[in-house]
Amino acid sequence: MSVLSRDDLAKMDAADELAAARDCFVLPDGVIYLDGNSLGALPRATPDRLRDVAVGQWGGDLIKSWNAHGWIDLPSRVGDKIARLIGAGPGEVVAADSTSVNLFKALAAALRLNPGRRVIVSERENFPTDLYIAQGLIALLGRQHELRLVEAHEIPAAVDHDTAVVMLTHVNYRTGAMHDMVPVTRSTQAKGALMLWDLAHSAGAVPVDLTGSGADFAVGCGYKYLNGGPGAPAFIWVAPRHQEKFEQPLSGWLGHVAPFAFEPGYRPAAGIARYICGTPPVLSMVALEAGVDLALGMDMAAIRRKSVALTDTFIRLVEQECAGLALVSPREPSRRGSQVCLRHDEAYPIMQALIARGVIGDFRAPDILRFGFAPLYVRFADVWEAVASLKEILAAGSWNRPEFRVRAAVT
Repeated sequence: MSVLSRDDLAKMDAADELAAARDCFVLPDGVIYLDGNSLGALPRATPDRLRDVAVGQWGGDLIKSWNAHGWIDLPSRVGDKIARLIGAGPGEVVAADSTSVNLFKALAAALRLNPGRRVIVSERENFPTDLYIAQGLIALLGRQHELRLVEAHEIPAAVDHDTAVVMLTHVNYRTGAMHDMVPVTRSTQAKGALMLWDLAHSAGAVPVDLTGSGADFAVGCGYKYLNGGPGAPAFIWVAPRHQEKFEQPLSGWLGHVAPFAFEPGYRPAAGIARYICGTPPVLSMVALEAGVDLALGMDMAAIRRKSVALTDTFIRLVEQECAGLALVSPREPSRRGSQVCLRHDEAYPIMQALIARGVIGDFRAPDILRFGFAPLYVRFADVWEAVASLKEILAAGSWNRPEFRVRAAVT
């Protein structure tokens, strides 16, 4: 394979079909941002939208804004927009709550829909909140169920006659490994289990077709590749065939069929609306909608092409220029999301040294350097500069300083 040069990457930038999208984001000078898989960058349109809602609507129209400006419709309106990014239809997604809360709703639904079965199957390296929520639900239900954790390649064999639901994250947070959604879903359902996907590291970065896959449930967050802002509302999708069969356990007033009737007894709303719980956080919803609108204006196939090119180029450059790092992410693009993870015994101080130089990635315990490539604003020139900085830090040993070993609360 030929050696990559700075000029090669400049040519890639010149040919980039998404180059203009970078101007849609606020990006600090002197910073190479490779952490959009954890928190997306700020869309330029977001501050003006928030200002209009806060000052013009909240400030001017006060409580009338729930009707006059459609605040009450935000969960379904934003949900329908997210649906277009994940292969779902209108009326199948709502934006609400957090990923963790939506997981609780979906897992509870799955267990009730499969009452004769007691096992939740998941990947041992699934994101911890997914596992914690399953553990908490099992405890709440009297410990009559079991969370069965296996390695990714063991999942098909782990699903049996006692499995109620398989809960997987489409793109693994620590490795970037991506499941093939269709065969996993079909294999799971062939054994009578339901399929629940966490799309936190997929939505907005890789093509997803929930309808085509035949999945049962999906959840995801709004603050990564959807660029909805820190703590943005999450979303939940329920296949239409299940929507009328279940009254979700968090039966809040906005999931009621007539919330402003103020009845003392709960009656679920029709369809996906019953998965809404409490009052939507309007400002956060508006910020999320701005990010989703931006994503909807882009071609998902082009986003995926650039994602593959960015991650391939990063892997090639790291292996060309840097010694002592082990690739954790799959080398095959079809098995990799929009991130690359590298292993080093001193990953934490190395990442802190990179951040001090303006290259922002993140660390995942115990030894993972994680780099996310948001195709809408990461350039190939950023890849070159990031690897050049990594090479210098490793060669000089400049990561080995006391201040880089101090663990911050958020890593």
